[in-house]
Amino acid sequence: MEKREPRSRKKKTFGLKGWAAVSGITVAAAALIGTLVYIQIGKQYETVFFPNTTINGMDASKKSVDEVKELISREARSYVLSIRERGGNEEQINGSDIGLEPVFDGKLEAVLSEQEPNQWFQHRKTPQTFDIDTMIQFDQDKFREMIDRLPCFQEEGIEKPESAYISGYETGRGYTIVAAKEGNQLDQEKAVSAISQAVLALKPEISLEEAETYMRPQVPTDDPELVSRVQTMNQYTGTTITYNFGGEKTVLDGDTISQWIKTGEDGKVYLDSGAVTSFVKGLASKRDTYNKAKTLKTSYAQTVRITGGVFGWRIDQSAEADELAQLIRSGQSQEREPVYKQKGASHGETDYGNTYVEVNLTAQQLFFYKDGKLVVKTDFVSGNESKGWSTPAGVYSISYKERNATLKGENYRTPVSYWMPFNGNIGFHDASWRNTFGGTIFKTGGSHGCVNLPPASAKIIFENIASGVPVLCYHLPGTESKAASGETAKPEETKPAETKPSQGTTAPATEAPKPTTSAPVPTTEAVTKAPETEPSTSASSPENQEKGPGASSNTGKKEVGPGVVR
Repeated sequence: MEKREPRSRKKKTFGLKGWAAVSGITVAAAALIGTLVYIQIGKQYETVFFPNTTINGMDASKKSVDEVKELISREARSYVLSIRERGGNEEQINGSDIGLEPVFDGKLEAVLSEQEPNQWFQHRKTPQTFDIDTMIQFDQDKFREMIDRLPCFQEEGIEKPESAYISGYETGRGYTIVAAKEGNQLDQEKAVSAISQAVLALKPEISLEEAETYMRPQVPTDDPELVSRVQTMNQYTGTTITYNFGGEKTVLDGDTISQWIKTGEDGKVYLDSGAVTSFVKGLASKRDTYNKAKTLKTSYAQTVRITGGVFGWRIDQSAEADELAQLIRSGQSQEREPVYKQKGASHGETDYGNTYVEVNLTAQQLFFYKDGKLVVKTDFVSGNESKGWSTPAGVYSISYKERNATLKGENYRTPVSYWMPFNGNIGFHDASWRNTFGGTIFKTGGSHGCVNLPPASAKIIFENIASGVPVLCYHLPGTESKAASGETAKPEETKPAETKPSQGTTAPATEAPKPTTSAPVPTTEAVTKAPETEPSTSASSPENQEKGPGASSNTGKKEVGPGVVR
């Protein structure tokens, strides 16, 4: 018999697939159960409001419509509105005084019916708020009566708002903005509306300030245009312009500029150009010297007052007014000299300084001072008085100087070595055709208006003088001399060592008389007009003179003054 091995018993195991199937059934069952629970919880929100629900400021979470109505009714019966006013005052309105009562018109039910119950979970942390204004009503007449009784609406207690504005100018401080005043005047329409809305929402309090029911100033303190305007005005008045006139100063500051500031209809700030022009005109009137008489203490120790001529300081009023206005607008303080049309040699009454040519038309003598030192003293021959060609008195200045110029008139053409015009075509020049100078030659044998000089003197003057040097021509009665001098006669001409213009000159130690500062008028004061004297018949008559510019003409026809051909 064949022996059979006994069968081994194999244990059956529950595989992973089996467990997965069981687990899937469990999870699905759990999800199903969860869903059923979620839906079951949501069912309650068919009759109550979601969590985090606020209706008219009241917590309606998980409350039914009836419960919310009860809350509203209870609130209406005990309602009091606190009205907070500007300044800390507080008023109250009782609901019972205005006939406050609830009115339910289905709005609560409508809100509840719009809920999706199965969305309850998302409202656990997401609030929703409803303001329903038809659930409360009050008696409008009683409400208005209560409003009219409130102190904040009483006329006697009202302070109207005032706009901000710019203060007047204050020295050292300028302009400031005077703050607007808020006042406590209510915009009644806004205030009544805001209080009414608060009552309908059963709010416990309302701030009239926060509700923006107060009348506002038309121009607030921080108004951009007002701020810009005051900044501009302070920029103008913060400017200081100091005019320096050789040590004498005129200061223009905010005290004066503030009077020139205007505001246009558009609110823009501008500088009154007429006032600026007027100021510059006054400055010129005080400081200009070109059209004013000069006082000179002559080399004869007598003081003369010279009128006429064009020498002196003259402000260019138009140009200076433009520059001044621009400086003020830009706020650029500075020390300056005005824009001049022409300048003098120095400031003050003696605007001719200490370098000048003194021309005594009466004595026919000239003195040239440089830096206060006498360089040349010489006789000369001036314009022919008998023909009406007298050299005019006045204060002028050297226009330019030229070597080897040609002077010409209607019947002459004469070259000269040194030409120095100072009054149009009237000037200094050498007169080599003359052998005598000074005395009374000028009365009948004078020039066409120029000052004829001995050649040696003309050379020294030419080499030491510059353009712009003042020339003071005057008459001084009592200094007449009938005797003419030769070119080398002494002491009518002082001839220092000759030097080049760039090296200066070795002038004698004689100093120019120092001009007075108070412009005295002594009894010997000269008049700046040619003296009315009869022509002289001295030995130096035209018949004895060589022909040239200034010599007598046989035609008897009046000639014009000498000109220049370059």
